Amino acid sequence: MRVTTRVVIALALLASLLSFAKFNYCAETGWKTPGQYVHACYSDIPALYGERGLDKGVWAYNNGENSVEYPVVQGAIMWASAKVIPEGANNYFYGSALLLALLFIFIALIVFRIRPEFGYLLPLAPAAIASLYINWDLWAIAAMMLAINWFDRKQDYASAFALGIAISTKFLPIFLLIPIALIYFRREELLKFVKYLAVVGATFVAINLPVALTTFDGWWRFYSLNLNRGSDWGSLWYALSNLGLDLTHQNYLSVLLLLIAITLFSLFFLQTVNVLKLAHVALFIMVAVMAVSKVYSPQYVLWLVPLAVIALIDKRDLAIFWFWQGAEVLYHLAIWQHLASVTGAKFGLPVVAYSIITLIRIGASIALVVRLAARHRKSGVFPSEFLLSTGESYP
Repeated sequence: MRVTTRVVIALALLASLLSFAKFNYCAETGWKTPGQYVHACYSDIPALYGERGLDKGVWAYNNGENSVEYPVVQGAIMWASAKVIPEGANNYFYGSALLLALLFIFIALIVFRIRPEFGYLLPLAPAAIASLYINWDLWAIAAMMLAINWFDRKQDYASAFALGIAISTKFLPIFLLIPIALIYFRREELLKFVKYLAVVGATFVAINLPVALTTFDGWWRFYSLNLNRGSDWGSLWYALSNLGLDLTHQNYLSVLLLLIAITLFSLFFLQTVNVLKLAHVALFIMVAVMAVSKVYSPQYVLWLVPLAVIALIDKRDLAIFWFWQGAEVLYHLAIWQHLASVTGAKFGLPVVAYSIITLIRIGASIALVVRLAARHRKSGVFPSEFLLSTGESYP
């Protein structure tokens, strides 16, 4: 089958509908616990609608300790959606899901534009389909993918502006500044990196400053929670604790492992024969961040699938891609069945089994990037679209 824009749109639409069917069971049964875990259809969208005062029209950052636990753009989207969507948790979910479905189609089209030969993979990825409506991550992912696409097309200012928006929506895209800095370094364009960084910073400040000045406590809540939180669902640290290895100073260990991962990534990038595009190395840094973080939510797979599809070199990499997807699906089932067991379900997944599957998931993502990094680093394996058009090679 020849992959075209229409095919990608059709596949993404089908994936959105399949995911909606999965979540709609919970909507029809009132999002009851433990049923929403047993049937793997839990979503933050209806849960936070009431818990964060969105059903009462309260500004997202004006509700004290119950302010939304997300950066400004995400909070504004949550609040604005509640304003225009008819009242009711289900209505809020349906309206938000519609917007997320449109974003998923948009992201699929960006991936298809960057990597047309594998453009069909994103809407066919089962772990992505299963996770579409857990949270609002697709808003930030769309902005991140725009930033990546524009950067590789040498539209630096547009990319920097989009990245500033992405960071103001979910904080994860800030780590893309690491490969961006390395690309500018390899191209000997450090002044351009300074300008790029200035645009990202100015965009972030312009978006965040008004909220920080007017409702500081609500604005700061996201950053405070992430600085002070302990190990949580899906993380390496939570799994190890449940398996009897309860490490102290997890904040420091997390930062130390991240620094090690960034160093290894930098060494890999600096030793490639040619300068790889941001789209083809963003996956490596994002996996590193998620693997050592104190929380690794099930919907984080949505961040990785578009980047993984783009990072594939040829059909020989499909085996590791589907192996990784299998591990993600396994974890998707495990997290909900474990939560079912701790919320009163008759059957569920014990904590030891859940923790082992957590480690399998993290291991599979690491195996994916190790495999792709080894393929990227070898001389002569690069399709022309993988390289920056500098006309230069580096030893």
